[in-house]
Amino acid sequence: MKKITLVTINYNAAADTKKMLASLKYISHPDFNLSVIIVDNASREKFTLDSQAENITIIRSEENTGFAGGCNIGMTQALRDGADYVLLLNNDTIVDTKLVLELLKGLEAEPKAGITVPKIYFAKGHEFHKDRYKKEELGRVFWYAGGFTDWSHVFSNHRGVDEVDNGQYDEVTKVDFATGCCMLIKKEVIEKVGMFDERYFLYFEDADFSERTKKAGFAIYYMPKAKLWHITSASTGGSGSKLHDYFLTRNRLLFGFSYAPLRTKIALLRESIRFLQKGRSSQKQGVKDFFQAKFGKGTFLT
Repeated sequence: MKKITLVTINYNAAADTKKMLASLKYISHPDFNLSVIIVDNASREKFTLDSQAENITIIRSEENTGFAGGCNIGMTQALRDGADYVLLLNNDTIVDTKLVLELLKGLEAEPKAGITVPKIYFAKGHEFHKDRYKKEELGRVFWYAGGFTDWSHVFSNHRGVDEVDNGQYDEVTKVDFATGCCMLIKKEVIEKVGMFDERYFLYFEDADFSERTKKAGFAIYYMPKAKLWHITSASTGGSGSKLHDYFLTRNRLLFGFSYAPLRTKIALLRESIRFLQKGRSSQKQGVKDFFQAKFGKGTFLT
């Protein structure tokens, strides 16, 4: 029987993690064994469970290794434990009962598939534009219906974001970008391309992993029958925070200069100069740290 190991990161969000774990109790898994690894990433209070199930392992990291490093800790242990597939899942999510089953179907049906990703909705009340929707539409607003890379601007775009699901993204589709919020990965992918690049620490590590996966000959597939609800940016403060500004600015440069065409790299260089002249303080620091090769936590968290 196949072995799937779910890896999730807890960082000062025990309530979210426990809510996600509660939703896993109803997961349908007739043809595979599902185990869980929780990486407690230097949370202020040590993460514990009142009654720990046999299939749940908690790994405590005394250092905050970021999303990239935390996932790597979990993936390393998953492979040691003999996992055939690794499911990376944000702790601030609620899963549908058939999430894993449908993601697995994609990996088994498509010979070149290395990663599958689900249809992800905003959790009710966590939409970007709450007043835009009717009451009955809440819980059916897309956060992600597959992702595509905008190489002109160096952003990983979520298809369908802010749209209500009316069946417009109900076809299995090959996509560019697998979100770190949820992706099911074949063991062979990790063995061939490695794990997340810990230079990113937070943001763009999933885009980088997606690029390396595709360059190694694997494909990424969006599986619309696999569903998930996401409580957005619960642990990072969300868009516009200083943390978001810093890591997005620095890591976008790292990603762009690693993979973008020359024309885009020149545009990024010009934009960096503008940021240094007129950007917000955390954007300026992000640019400086990129050009001084201060990666990982950089200078923002030190």
